Amino acid sequence: MVEIVACDDQTAFAVQELLAARWATATADRTTRDPGQPGVRLRCHLDVRQELNPQHPTGEAGEVS
Repeated sequence: MVEIVACDDQTAFAVQELLAARWATATADRTTRDPGQPGVRLRCHLDVRQELNPQHPTGEAGEVS
């Protein structure tokens, strides 16, 4: 699991998108906020053992290098 802490929703989702482009990721669709604290948190599950093959047209998991 990866917890992304960012200033705003847009930044948190941009980081998640970068991670999802590289590894098999179960993405989150919303962020959470801690009352009285700045920023947002987003948790997603990431499998770094399943690197995506950027050459694969469907974006399915490829071989691990």
